[in-house]
Amino acid sequence: MEALPSKAPPLSVSQDLSSRRTGMAFQRTRLAADRTLMAVIRTSLSLISFGFTIAKAFEKLREMGTVSSEKPARNFGVTLVALGIAMLMVGIGYHVQFMLGLREERKEMQAGGLVHGESKFPPSMTLITAVVLLLIGIVVIVSLIFHIGPFG
Repeated sequence: MEALPSKAPPLSVSQDLSSRRTGMAFQRTRLAADRTLMAVIRTSLSLISFGFTIAKAFEKLREMGTVSSEKPARNFGVTLVALGIAMLMVGIGYHVQFMLGLREERKEMQAGGLVHGESKFPPSMTLITAVVLLLIGIVVIVSLIFHIGPFG
């Protein structure tokens, strides 16, 4: 079997080490972006759960006759849920845009022989979690507004 020709010339030891460090820097940057998205998830989850709890608590108080109207509290709860959903949508959009740019930059550096392409960029479990939370948030706000669904 014949060896395939290399795209880039052979690297010296110091160039090889530098290339590997650059590759690891891409991984650290990817993980930092995941941590940023986790912070957005944590804040959005708090807003969605507080909003849902406030709306449902005042609904139960009205049913028991303790308060005459739960509408202001319900509106506040729905607003918190909507804010959590909006924040999550912006965070997901930023994360996806950033990761696509990072992957493109990595491909360019790999093509130039500046970084090894041995490590993979696996799908982000944080992004998958954020999308699932977004779907749950949408179900929550629909059931609060229209009194339907599993949370209605």
